[in-house]
Amino acid sequence: MGFFDKLKQGLTKTRESLSEQFNNVFSNFVKVDEDLFDSIEEALIMADIGVETTEYIIDELRDRVTYKRITDGNVVKEELKDIISEILSERDTSVNVSTKPSVMLIIGVNGVGKTTSIGKIAAYYAGMGKKVMLAAADTFRAAAIDQLNIWAKRAGVDIIKNTEGTDPAAVVFDACGAAKARGVDLLICDTAGRLHNKKNLMAELEKINRVIERELGGCAKETLLVLDASTGQNAVSQAKLFSEAANITGIILTKLDGTAKGGIVITISKEQSLPVKFIGVGEGIDDLREFDSADFAKALFED
Repeated sequence: MGFFDKLKQGLTKTRESLSEQFNNVFSNFVKVDEDLFDSIEEALIMADIGVETTEYIIDELRDRVTYKRITDGNVVKEELKDIISEILSERDTSVNVSTKPSVMLIIGVNGVGKTTSIGKIAAYYAGMGKKVMLAAADTFRAAAIDQLNIWAKRAGVDIIKNTEGTDPAAVVFDACGAAKARGVDLLICDTAGRLHNKKNLMAELEKINRVIERELGGCAKETLLVLDASTGQNAVSQAKLFSEAANITGIILTKLDGTAKGGIVITISKEQSLPVKFIGVGEGIDDLREFDSADFAKALFED
C-alpha cells in the first residue's frame, strides 16, 4: 500500500465524521439561506474544527456564495471544500534540510509520540541515503534516552547520549562535534519533553540554539513540535503554548489514523500560522512522511 492510500485510510474516521456532518446538512436544505450557513457552522465545530477557523470559513463561504450568486447546495459544498483546501496550502510545508549537516530540534509533551516520530523521521531520511544522527537531549527522564536508543537501532543510525539529568545543551554540543566529524547530513535532537514552565523551556531551548549556532553556524534548522491528533483542541492549545515559548517552524502530527479529529490540521494551519510538516498514519516505521497539503485535502474529501 502506497503512502497516499495509507493516508486516505488513516483519515477514514475524520473523513466519515466530516462527510456525515456535511451530508446531513446538505440533504436537509433545498435552498441556500442563513439556516444553511448556521448548520454548516455547527457541522464544522462538531468535526473538531475550532471556533475561530470555523468563523473564517463561514464568512469566506458566505462572501463567495453572495459574489457568485450560488443557489445550489452542491455548489456550496464544493466551495466549502475549496476553502478548506486553500487554508491547508497557505503555509510552506517544505522541510529545510539544505545544509550538511542540517538540524532538527523536536519538542513536545510526553505521550504524543515524540520519540517514535524521531525514529521514523530518521528512518525516512536514512532511506533516502542520508547519514542521520540522533541526539538524546531530552534528559529529564531516563526512559526517553532508552527509547531513543531503541529507535536508533531500528533506523540504523548513530546516537549521541548521556545519562539522565545531564545538561541537554551538553548532549547537543557533543552531537554537533560528532556530526561534523562523521560527515552527518541530518542531526535530529530529542529535546524538551514537558511544558512545565514556559520560562524554563525557553531558557533551555535558547541555550541549545546557542550551542548549535556556535558549533554549526549557518546550518539549516527546523524546530518541530509533535502533537497527538487524537487530542483535538487540546493539541491546538499545546501549539499555542509552545509557540509562545519557542520559535516553532512546524508541526509533526501523529496518530491521525486512530481519530476523527484530523480537522485540527486545518485549525493549526489557520489559527497558529504553523505548517504541518510531517504526519503519522500508523504504527509502522514507514508510516510517517512529509505533509502534502494537496494529498491531505484529497484524502480528506475523496470517497
